[in-house]
Amino acid sequence: MPHTRVLEQLKENLQTAYRKSIDADSKLDELKKAGHAKFNTIFTQDEGFSTRSNRFKPYVEELASELEKIPTDPEQLPAALEQFVRKLGVLLQTLQAFKDQAK
Repeated sequence: MPHTRVLEQLKENLQTAYRKSIDADSKLDELKKAGHAKFNTIFTQDEGFSTRSNRFKPYVEELASELEKIPTDPEQLPAALEQFVRKLGVLLQTLQAFKDQAK
């Protein structure tokens, strides 16, 4: 089925986000120890996340949980995928921007 390949690709992208989140969170820990990184959340509710954290990993965990619950029903799949892909995109873009800034 075609949606199986899409879900596999999303899982791979989520694994990439997870690895990047580990690096980003350790950098945030360093910044916090140095007296920086004084913020409460990385993403706002407008970006679709229900998680509220000042680290990336909890957002990755939220997406991992959502990925497991994505419906396979052809009627519901497109809307669920659109929302998931949007949030994953925001997460990956933010991780990349953070990595670029932290250099």
